Amino acid sequence: MATSTSKRPTSKRNKRDAETMAKSQREISVSEFFAKNRHLLGFDNPRKAVLTTVKEAVDNALDACEEAGILPSLFVGIRPLSETRFEITVRDNGPGIVRRQVENVFGKLLYGSKFHRLKMSRGQQGIGIAAAGMYALMTTGKPMVIHTKPKKNKPSHCLTLAIDMQKNKADVSDEEERHDFPSPTGTEVVLQLEGRYQRGKQSVDEYLQQTAIANPHAQIIYQPPDACKSREDDEDAGPSLIDDLDHAMRLAEEIEETTTTPGGTVIFPRAIESLPEDTKEIKPHPQGIELGMLIKMVKDSDSSQLGGFLQNEFCRVSLRVANEITDRAQDLVKGISTITNRTYLSKIGHSECEAIYGAIQDMRFMSPPTDCLAPIGDDVIRAGMLKGVRAEFYTSVTRPPAVYRGNPFQIEVGLAFGGDLPSDEPGRVIRFANRVPLLYQQSACCAFKAVAEPIWRNYGLSQPKGSLPVGPLVIMVHMASVWVPFTSESKEAIADYDEIRKEMKLALSECGRKLKTYLNRRAKVKRENERRSIFGKYLGEVVRSLNVIDPKLKPAKLKSQFEEVARRYTETADMEFDEDGNVLKKEKGTREKTDDTVVIVDRSAIETVTPSKRKRGDAAVEDLDQQELFA
Repeated sequence: MATSTSKRPTSKRNKRDAETMAKSQREISVSEFFAKNRHLLGFDNPRKAVLTTVKEAVDNALDACEEAGILPSLFVGIRPLSETRFEITVRDNGPGIVRRQVENVFGKLLYGSKFHRLKMSRGQQGIGIAAAGMYALMTTGKPMVIHTKPKKNKPSHCLTLAIDMQKNKADVSDEEERHDFPSPTGTEVVLQLEGRYQRGKQSVDEYLQQTAIANPHAQIIYQPPDACKSREDDEDAGPSLIDDLDHAMRLAEEIEETTTTPGGTVIFPRAIESLPEDTKEIKPHPQGIELGMLIKMVKDSDSSQLGGFLQNEFCRVSLRVANEITDRAQDLVKGISTITNRTYLSKIGHSECEAIYGAIQDMRFMSPPTDCLAPIGDDVIRAGMLKGVRAEFYTSVTRPPAVYRGNPFQIEVGLAFGGDLPSDEPGRVIRFANRVPLLYQQSACCAFKAVAEPIWRNYGLSQPKGSLPVGPLVIMVHMASVWVPFTSESKEAIADYDEIRKEMKLALSECGRKLKTYLNRRAKVKRENERRSIFGKYLGEVVRSLNVIDPKLKPAKLKSQFEEVARRYTETADMEFDEDGNVLKKEKGTREKTDDTVVIVDRSAIETVTPSKRKRGDAAVEDLDQQELFA
């Protein structure tokens, strides 16, 4: 029997031709794109928005001060306006910004001085602070206020500035000259935004604590939202916000430890009086470019001939290397055209560029210069961890510079073990990139994956399969590079390149071997102590029994002889270490082994020291009063 099928009604659609569709098409500015996709920049929730705003402003301030050769003195303030609205102020003593550049720096995304140069710096893309101003404008409707003073003897400029998101340009609504900037030169940024403040992990407090450790040359004064709370309403309650800030600024020049004032202002004092080494800009490395980039560089170059182009536009290309490149490229084109050092760039087409690119890939070049990098340094890493982690064993490793995609980079690792750290939890990983703490997207970061990769059981720690080691452990990983490959524009995790992970793993393994040596020594001392203790329990009975057998044997003399034998056979129990973890020979007072990358602190001895017995120079004792930055 035939079945009838009913036809589904079809919806009528209006047909549109190409001309009609073209009317709805328009160019989208970068500001509009990031305004709709602000999660890409780190503004995906209110709590993270507060942290990202502070982070971008502080990073820019530190970069500006270091580039100008000025020891940074920063103020960071978060003032609550309501339960969900905050006013964030970041002020530095840097070189300031010339008036004609203020709109571009703060009111235009993808504008800056760092994207196009190969030199280590915190900022890279020219997005951060402008994006923070855009987020503030979207959530509160309030423009940012910029107060900058580029010259000592001239007045400062104070601008009220908003971003025109359709045009990606600044809109200045108010401007005045002032004479009240607190330092000879510098810049202050004030933003009002919707957010949420919360202490603990992934907070502004943690970011500033870790920033102070990685940047000991910086002085940071921080007023959290609960500093001097409700002082304006109650005169008897204590100092006002302004009074407490003045007190903190005076105190910052005198103290040597992280301190919180009675009003709640936190002071991170300057630990060293010298800036990091000045870094130099380098040119691209030949093996770090791609074919399309090479074609663009040939078109844009000011050189007239190929040899001059190769030597002027790339690092590690001498006249001899340029000759070798052109000779190999000539072999690859197989007589189709002539490629020499004197070939004019105007005659270099796509096929010639492809031959030159192929020749470069088949050659070996010197690694790029490393004076473009400024690593933290072993001593600074250990000093920072001593202040921030209550452990008993500290070590650090700085790897030699390496290269990924033609970009030089350097890996540093610090490790702290034991002490007051929790022994039944996975070790904690603290990540830095160009001295900037990375607080989010930990599992996506190359540093986190590298920590889980070594077999930590070989170094005396337990480790579930494919996970972090379990034990009283804190691991700090820092990557310094002219271009850190972040996984997103928010700069929260390092991309997983094989070359980078390999260097991290090698540094971690070296720290693990030092830890294993220390744990073996400690275990041996413990075993010998137990042997001596067991022998001591039976020593009295043995002496008495021998005296009964032969009364001529004097018990006191016999006991001292047995004790001497016990000490000789368990001499490891008396092993002592210096502050660098080296075994001391008592009779000579010399080191058995030299290792300047290890620090060992006897926590049990420190706890018995009374305040009156503490010495200013004793780093281990001073650590008792340090705020636990890694807690």
